[in-house]
Amino acid sequence: MCAARSRGRDVGAASCPVVALGPAVLALANPPWQRDVWLDASTFENLDHIFHTLFDDFCDADEPERYLGTSLRTEGEVALMRELGAALNAAADEAPNDTDVEYFQAASWPEVVAVAGRLAQVMVGNDLGELVAVHDSEAEGQPTNQPRCREAH
Repeated sequence: MCAARSRGRDVGAASCPVVALGPAVLALANPPWQRDVWLDASTFENLDHIFHTLFDDFCDADEPERYLGTSLRTEGEVALMRELGAALNAAADEAPNDTDVEYFQAASWPEVVAVAGRLAQVMVGNDLGELVAVHDSEAEGQPTNQPRCREAH
């Protein structure tokens, strides 16, 4: 777990809804959002919120394998989440005062954005594949309670 952002909290093994992870990953892939929202002290969301989502509250980006089938649909998502965790930890090493500005200025931050972009693309593709599968099975009269994910990458 990224020690710089865990704040010493007890991390439970909560289930990882895709709904929580998707927006966090998309935000990491969007530098204009980061500047406009995370650096605005009047907003709720900041980089600390993202770290808690990915490492504490809804997943463990250092060891995402146990979330396969709950918040992460495919092995590809698991591999990219692990890569994202490593990139975030590298950025944390370059942010001695743990400020969002330091993270954004870290030499490794572009890698965070790039990996998050790849993961977001895969997650969105898998979400869309799941929606198509649900639509198709409803049209064919099949039960929709079984996941039918087609991995995007």
